[in-house]
Amino acid sequence: MKLALAALVLTVGLTGCATRWVVDSEVKSFSSISAVPAGATYRFERLPSQQASEASQLQLEAMAGAALERVGLRRDDANPRYTAQIGARVTAELSPWADPWFYGGGPWGPYRYGRYGSPWYGRGWYGGGWYGPAFPPASNPWYAREVSIVLRELPSNRVVYETHARNDGPYTASATVLPVMFQAALQGFPHPPKGERRVDIEVSTAKN
Repeated sequence: MKLALAALVLTVGLTGCATRWVVDSEVKSFSSISAVPAGATYRFERLPSQQASEASQLQLEAMAGAALERVGLRRDDANPRYTAQIGARVTAELSPWADPWFYGGGPWGPYRYGRYGSPWYGRGWYGGGWYGPAFPPASNPWYAREVSIVLRELPSNRVVYETHARNDGPYTASATVLPVMFQAALQGFPHPPKGERRVDIEVSTAKN
């Protein structure tokens, strides 16, 4: 995140709301799909850890499902052409604007925040609470977010598309940010640009 944009987003976070703002994601994708058939279908594939957290996984699938529909993939659990394995993570970190001498005894100090939710695949990623030995101060929140989508072609189960998106900032509205990150992760599908790229998507309204 560029310093100027980050500072702007920080102002949005401190004021509590904004009418328009931009979610900037760093995206990296890999594809072996030459063309997507018209009306291509998919079903979600859950890992055991995802199956153990039904409520949060359903929320995550709703977010990813909207992004998949945008690129022409239709969910059909009975007759899928692809499976979609999705993941998301939200981690609390020390704000770049926090005083390093106060948090950990200097810029080389050992201070760390605990993790918000469990690491991947939607298990407790949203609304799960803080884990670890420390709570971030309300005046300096900072969150690193990641989402991923892996598509496998059936019946071979061969991976044909993999994409990841990363974002960080002071805003706490994961319910707003994560769906936009899934959309960014699928930007350019099925022929995304090579290498890591930045994808900016404007959000009309958001609240902290």
